[in-house]
Amino acid sequence: MDNIKTFLIFGLLIVSLLLWEAWQNEYVRPAQVAEQAITINGVGVTDTQSDLPDLPVINAMPDSSMPAVEGVAAAGSTQQVHVKTDVMDVYIDTKGADIRRLALSKYPIESSKPDEPVQFLNDSAGEFFVVQSGLRADGDAPTHYEQYRAEQQDYVLDADADSLIVPLHWQSADGLKVTKTYRFKRDSYLIDVDYQVTNTSGQTFSAYPYAQFNRNRPSDDSMLIYTYTGAVFSSPGDEYEKIDFDDLDDSTYNKTATSGWAAMIQHYFVAAMIPTLDGQSKGFYGKSINEQNYTAGLKMPTMVVGAGEQGQAKYSMYLGPKEHTRLEPIADNLDLTVDYGKLTIISQPLFTIMEWIHKVTNNWGWSIVFLTLLIKLAFYKLSATSYRSMAGMRKLTPKLATLKERYGDDKQQFNKAMMDLYKTEKINPLGGCLPILVQMPVFLAFYWVLVESIELRQADFIWWLNDLTAMDPYFILPVIFGVSMFIQQKLNPAPQDPAQAMVMKAFPIVFTVFFAFFPSGLVLYWVVNNILSIAQQWYITRKLGAI
Repeated sequence: MDNIKTFLIFGLLIVSLLLWEAWQNEYVRPAQVAEQAITINGVGVTDTQSDLPDLPVINAMPDSSMPAVEGVAAAGSTQQVHVKTDVMDVYIDTKGADIRRLALSKYPIESSKPDEPVQFLNDSAGEFFVVQSGLRADGDAPTHYEQYRAEQQDYVLDADADSLIVPLHWQSADGLKVTKTYRFKRDSYLIDVDYQVTNTSGQTFSAYPYAQFNRNRPSDDSMLIYTYTGAVFSSPGDEYEKIDFDDLDDSTYNKTATSGWAAMIQHYFVAAMIPTLDGQSKGFYGKSINEQNYTAGLKMPTMVVGAGEQGQAKYSMYLGPKEHTRLEPIADNLDLTVDYGKLTIISQPLFTIMEWIHKVTNNWGWSIVFLTLLIKLAFYKLSATSYRSMAGMRKLTPKLATLKERYGDDKQQFNKAMMDLYKTEKINPLGGCLPILVQMPVFLAFYWVLVESIELRQADFIWWLNDLTAMDPYFILPVIFGVSMFIQQKLNPAPQDPAQAMVMKAFPIVFTVFFAFFPSGLVLYWVVNNILSIAQQWYITRKLGAI
């Protein structure tokens, strides 16, 4: 066994993923997107108010008793408040006082378009992903369908200011007043939200605050790199619980806990609702709306405001990049949204080392190179065992050819003679398997580090490589990779089966084409790994006289 088998295993996993992705894109998602566009643009999901969270058990009024909202106005009004900070560009709709659009100013959509930021939240039909929040009661209360009043239309964070406050107001016919206030901070994607309720209605007001994300199922998933997009919840005992859209189609998610958070995540970015840590129970929920839109959010404890009294409710939300340093201080386990999958226990230390190297090199490309070198050094002895086994096999190639000639098509006798030869020469033909199997989790963990780490997004390396998350524009790295794979094959013992030998010769070409469409950071890792493997294997093979 050698690195070729590593590529085979890796390739099998990727090909399986591609087949599944192709089936999804061909048959499932087009129908969903078409239905979804009709629903959002016409009288559909949001118009029936089915995206409202359920009322508390103590209330008997069903959702259907909510007043109907005609036309597309339910999806948003034309009155929007523009908020601009140093890191985000936000539009808050006065209907519901909700965030309908949010662009991340520091993150261009492409390195070639530095002035066009990622539109993280968007209320267009094809990319519907918005924040919704309000107060839910069995009487008059400001849900995300109610009209608020803004004090001004534009807010800009001043150069000498550390925060920006944006209040919006709602009032009922009987005198209940609600002020919903957003607090933005400099160099922060964390937004604080609070409701101030002043009850001059003459009777007790009871409601629970809720906050949720509402999005459609995305249709632009990468055909080559799969990353999770969907709902995630965290609570004591279930620190990181992924509930994908198919799960929500099957059943509604509900959980009660005193702490935790609810989120919608996608590649590189996360939107999370974080309640106040007050020791009270909160409800975390996820819901499918006609299998087209999906919500994930939280219900805060019921607030009771007596006549002539005031009440307050608070929560926070994070709308931005999945950066460890930003996420860790906000809430327990929120940094797990940097989703390395089941290999997180390996991936996190690898990223920490790579981050430390970056502090020295100030270049993520060189961080990949040096971390690859460290991984190779860590497995040097295991790799040496594998290469010694292959060197021994290589020395036996002439003898195996003789046996093949002697026994012809009698495979049973040939295999028996071959095993006897291995026993006589004291060579274990499977001696190279275990080292590769031991290294595979590390290889795959590093793969997820390179795929998931937003720090590498559009990171520059050298010369023509100005984005490590984009494919090599000139295919230089994939070609080097293919050449290195060909050299490795020459150092390995040739297969005795002619058909297998022909297949092995085709692998460098197949994988070169395959890797041509991979992010250059991943290809860089494999190129460096191959070059180091060739050097080590050549040294051991030459030392044992197999060359």
